[in-house]
Amino acid sequence: MQHLAYTEKGKGSVVVLLHGFCESKEIWKDFIPAFSDSFRVIAVDLGGFGESANLLPQPCSMEVMADQIWELLQHLQISQAAFVGHSMGGYVALAFAEKYPAMVEKLCLFHSTALADSPEKKENRNKVIEFVQKAGVDAFISNFVKPLFYEGRWQEMQKEINFLEEIGKKTPLQTITSALAAMRDRKSRLELLVKANFPILYIIGKQDTAVIWESYQEQLQKIPNAQTLILDETGHVGMLERPQETLQTLKKFLTSCQ
Repeated sequence: MQHLAYTEKGKGSVVVLLHGFCESKEIWKDFIPAFSDSFRVIAVDLGGFGESANLLPQPCSMEVMADQIWELLQHLQISQAAFVGHSMGGYVALAFAEKYPAMVEKLCLFHSTALADSPEKKENRNKVIEFVQKAGVDAFISNFVKPLFYEGRWQEMQKEINFLEEIGKKTPLQTITSALAAMRDRKSRLELLVKANFPILYIIGKQDTAVIWESYQEQLQKIPNAQTLILDETGHVGMLERPQETLQTLKKFLTSCQ
């Protein structure tokens, strides 16, 4: 069986890093060495993305992507881990936590949400699928990536924007449309977190246009024990926009719960 591509570094308690939509494990390139002095870090290319481009599940769903993670962890003989999921990676981590709860030691939703798409968001996903099919990957990524960053810092973040665009343009068209549909059709897993017996951390960008600030209010009210890092003048890619703050908070979260 062919397993998902991954980068592994360090020893100790396991931390699994899951990238977001149109990203790859390269998004964590600065986090992997920073974590590896204390943890065994596994950064994964999700099915259809990065070096796992040929492993897009058909039909694609968060649940099947979670199963691919499970198969990889079985192969690596890992029985429990902390999960850090960026955006879509958070949706996959939530699906994993629902299917394999005993394997989840901690969970960080990094610019990600436990809620399902709203009707408006679902309709927007459909429009984006149509756009990608007509215009192609490069045109889509050129429109998609820049607004993920806080608008007030676009100029100073140009290097990081270019980096994310470069990753995104390598994503196959079929992966983009399938993943968009899978995100559109995912269910809410808020109740899963309400009942969870593992620590939860939310990293939130106040100017995030992909997962808007207001959408977190219900989640944080229902999960009063969740830890939060709320970043002002930050969009959807805090690991690039606010690397020091996000890294420090994650390290503290992962270490304090060991």
